[in-house]
Amino acid sequence: GNEAGLGGACAVRGPALEDSSSAASASQPGQSASCCVPPTHPARSGVRIVRAPSPAPAPRGDRCASLALQRPRSGGLALASRASPFAPPRPTAGAPPRLRPLAPLLGYSLYLPTGGTLPVAPPSPSTGAPAALQPPPQASAELELVLSDAESRRRAEHKTEEGKKEKYFLFYDGETVSGRVTLTLKHPNKRLEHQGIKVEFIGQIELYYDRGNHHEFVSLVKDLARPGEFTQSQTFDFEFTHVEKPYESYTGQNVKLRYFLRATVSRRLNDVVKEMDIVVHTLSTYPELNSSIKMEVGIEDCLHIEFEYNKSKYHLKDVIVGKIYFLLVRIKIKHMEIDIIKRETTGTGPNVYHENDTIAKYEIMDGAPVRGESIPIRLFLAGYELTPTMRDINKKFSVRYYLNLVLIDEEERRYFKQQEVVLWRKGDIVRKSMSHQAAIASQRFEGTSSHAEARTPSQPAENNSRQ
Repeated sequence: GNEAGLGGACAVRGPALEDSSSAASASQPGQSASCCVPPTHPARSGVRIVRAPSPAPAPRGDRCASLALQRPRSGGLALASRASPFAPPRPTAGAPPRLRPLAPLLGYSLYLPTGGTLPVAPPSPSTGAPAALQPPPQASAELELVLSDAESRRRAEHKTEEGKKEKYFLFYDGETVSGRVTLTLKHPNKRLEHQGIKVEFIGQIELYYDRGNHHEFVSLVKDLARPGEFTQSQTFDFEFTHVEKPYESYTGQNVKLRYFLRATVSRRLNDVVKEMDIVVHTLSTYPELNSSIKMEVGIEDCLHIEFEYNKSKYHLKDVIVGKIYFLLVRIKIKHMEIDIIKRETTGTGPNVYHENDTIAKYEIMDGAPVRGESIPIRLFLAGYELTPTMRDINKKFSVRYYLNLVLIDEEERRYFKQQEVVLWRKGDIVRKSMSHQAAIASQRFEGTSSHAEARTPSQPAENNSRQ
């Protein structure tokens, strides 16, 4: 007989496999010559492997076409392969009871006698599940990150990848990031061995189509403890002084720029990690050159218009003031609107992706205009979710904004003209809760912006008088 071990307790026992001619002579009317039959000697605990013959090779195509269910004489079902060159042995007196097919393996059919079992790992005394199915061991410690000025620091809303808005601690470029890391043992009576404890401040860019690669542009590390062991909870202080934060936090359609703190307890099997995201806003000074936008566009002998915007650069709480003047109208215009479009560009070279998102649609005219008519524009930006214009951020992505003027005629044809505008973040009003460094930046900005606004107050008034 042939014997082969399968998990120790289950083995293949029995006489050698006979040629296919002997199986054909033992077949009865109504049964296939390749029928699988029970073994020839008394039942023994184990698994029998049999193969059925095939007079011709199986045709090319689906592998499942070469498998067939066949019935042994004892009444059990077996899954056999027609591509097998051997036949099962003949039945004799004292054949075992019904054989249960276990699973096809490498072209063979495995038989498990009724009542036979495969070896199973002993159950766990805690959960009752087999030891092989137990979940991985959980961390024996917890980490907590707390900022030193968490009670007084301002929070800002920021959109997550799921589109939800959550509040995070707000920082500015050059501010110090400090706090403490608390290590709490879940089992105080047990020791915690570790390979070191560290805290990191990281700024990185994540491209959604390249999830495996994170492009870090800021990476600071502080070692809190050397390798050793702990028998009780510990607290560690950290401080990153005057941290450079060159870009603003951003979450878009294809890219994400984030800043976060990460504390790590290094261990042999699984590290204990805790992360905390923060939001960074970049404050800009008032632009010295902020000329108006004026342009004449149209279709020859059909439509000729002139549009004008009072500025080319707006802060996020600003108001867009302008006008549309119709010089020639020979088509029936139904209505006119102005759109704010955000264009997100990711990648470089041939792998560049553009994603356009319409932030706002504002109807400024309803009905057919006539020659010489002037339509005023006044659009408030504070009610929309806007970010500052971001150009070539770390050579990974850009975010630009456009004002799209759209005219629709009675035949639903659309005529449009896009004009890029620059958005920037103006410093907020100084509050006591803001840190000293942020207050200095806001005061410097407020003084510059008020001086520039006092220097050019007549332009919006002039536009209003024209309207």
